[in-house]
Amino acid sequence: MSAHLLNDGTPMAGLLESVRSGNLRVGDGAMGTMLQSAGLDDGGAPELWNVEKSDEISRILGGYADAGAQLLTTNTFGGSRPRLQMHGLEDRVIELNKAAAQIARQVADAHEGCFVLGDIGPSGDLLEPMGTLTPESAQELFAEQITGLVEGGVDGILIETMSDLAEVRAAVAAAKQVAPNLPIFATLSFDTNLHTMMGVSPSQAVVELTDMGADVVGANCGRGFAEMQTIAEQMTQARPEGSLLFMQSNAGLPELVGADFVYNGTPEGMAELAGQLKDMGVDVVGSCCGSTPEHTAAIRSVMLG
Repeated sequence: MSAHLLNDGTPMAGLLESVRSGNLRVGDGAMGTMLQSAGLDDGGAPELWNVEKSDEISRILGGYADAGAQLLTTNTFGGSRPRLQMHGLEDRVIELNKAAAQIARQVADAHEGCFVLGDIGPSGDLLEPMGTLTPESAQELFAEQITGLVEGGVDGILIETMSDLAEVRAAVAAAKQVAPNLPIFATLSFDTNLHTMMGVSPSQAVVELTDMGADVVGANCGRGFAEMQTIAEQMTQARPEGSLLFMQSNAGLPELVGADFVYNGTPEGMAELAGQLKDMGVDVVGSCCGSTPEHTAAIRSVMLG
């Protein structure tokens, strides 16, 4: 099936059109914690699984799609050159990002009304003046990653878990440079004082991310359901007219159970949060660390129920 046709052969609405119309409301869930459950070693490179264990990536994404996710996120959170360099994989940026996108594309095309977001995480380097990375260099490294994602067939770009607006700006510029026709999603991660590590507030974020040219903005990760509700309240109150909002909370907080950390947020709790976010006017709800297809199914039951 073509990426742009439904199962009956009729054209599928575009990604942004589907969000604006309210037909697309459900994101997917965690990749990192799912990979750890599947055997990824601490310190291992998740992106290497896109070529060495592609069936596992397909299985995880398929689980989310089967549970009702309408957005599938590529396994490329650490797919930029600086992050891959930590594993000696800096010369495989295009290959690993393209492979990830192709896996997600294949899964999405097997599920009606499903889209693929190419995932861009923080580079791991600080921008000037806090660090040595220049905005131009940041844009260049994100452009390289996005090139691989576009070659693999993504429908949009997701810039997530960011804390520095300057880094987001570089990633947005890279997306517009490489793929000017693709929608851009951008989310920040807020810590215990409801600001990012670099001091950005939710209300500031929703305005500035929109001004940068991101089409859908919001928050991901964080410290559980109650905090995400507060962040969403602040964002919805400050959102510019026409701004689309996307929230992806962790599945609660990690707790030590025996020798393992287990997230304490249940699917039922995630459904309750999704209901609160929907009532506030949040357009799309997904989930982040610790979540599973069961959390996705709970979100879908509320957002499209």
